Amino acid sequence: MTLDEAIKEVTSIIKSASGSAEIKTVKMSEEEARLSVYAPAKDIERIKTATFQPAINLLNSDGLDVQVFVYDKDAPPLKG
Repeated sequence: MTLDEAIKEVTSIIKSASGSAEIKTVKMSEEEARLSVYAPAKDIERIKTATFQPAINLLNSDGLDVQVFVYDKDAPPLKG
């Protein structure tokens, strides 16, 4: 499986868990990507649970590190 295929697969899982999730993808290398997911607070645990094992499986079977970071899209931005 390629990294693009893995991203597409994980994105599909996220969208199934939360139809209103917004996803921003950054490819870190040929084998690693970060998906920042902005979703309603009520969907955060569902997304984390749904993506945990598939992400582990991609790492173990294909050597692809697809990291999923989930944020509350309605939370106010942090002030620095």
